[in-house]
Amino acid sequence: MCAGNSACFDSSKVFYRSCLDWLGLVWKLNLNCKELKIKKILVSQPEPLNPKSPYFELARKYNLKVDFKPFNQVEGVSSKDFRQQKINILDFTAVIFTSKTGIDHFFRICNELRTVVPDTMKYFCITENVAFYLQKYIVYRKRKIFHGKAKFQDLIDVIIKHREDNFFVPLSEPHNAEIPESLDKNGIKYTIGTLYKTISSDFSNLKEFDYDILVFYSPSGIKSLKENFPGFIQGDIKIAAFGPTTACAVENEGLRLDINAPNPKAPSMTMALDDFLKEYNKNFR
Repeated sequence: MCAGNSACFDSSKVFYRSCLDWLGLVWKLNLNCKELKIKKILVSQPEPLNPKSPYFELARKYNLKVDFKPFNQVEGVSSKDFRQQKINILDFTAVIFTSKTGIDHFFRICNELRTVVPDTMKYFCITENVAFYLQKYIVYRKRKIFHGKAKFQDLIDVIIKHREDNFFVPLSEPHNAEIPESLDKNGIKYTIGTLYKTISSDFSNLKEFDYDILVFYSPSGIKSLKENFPGFIQGDIKIAAFGPTTACAVENEGLRLDINAPNPKAPSMTMALDDFLKEYNKNFR
């Protein structure tokens, strides 16, 4: 029994207030967790045409909204501008492709110039996937086609075995400095031709930029982010980068790199995102 009714009432009031404060704190923590939960991802690539794309599976698995919007646009160089580079494709015995885009524009220029690529031409592609894309333009099994695993250095190891060839390297403007540096370092005879240009996409019509994760596949995507959003503050936004040069571009801009692919556990970006989300969501159960 309390010594007095007033003292008992005061103690009860203090206890009641403490309970309310504690419940309020728990409610705020739960609210913050909900606010911090990852709900929207922006991928700086065109939307996949394949309905079985790993990105769609990722969206279903984690109940995410995944938007696709390239941060860059590719503009082909005209045949007139290409002629000014004074490059004759028939002077070369091999071509190095670092992307499917490079393949498209190489054969576009050849078509516009009415240049028939000889069957003896060798093709060196950065990955097997890029190599298979050549089937769009040539009979694959009848040509000399080589490919690396994932990085340009992997392809260099293959190119070194063909030092006697004269290589044509179709690239964009701007392009990755690692490519000419690696070729020079290994004494490879080559010429770079600019077949297309990469320009920043316009995001002025975007009403909201409320994404939790931004996924980039090239350094030019980072450049486009800074150009479209000069006052961009990363805060809690996670940034994912594919490839070492893209990762370097993120850090060079003073941004935080949260997800890096490929890595030993995740050779693809979707696998790296899956691993990250799995670990991240453990904190919100």
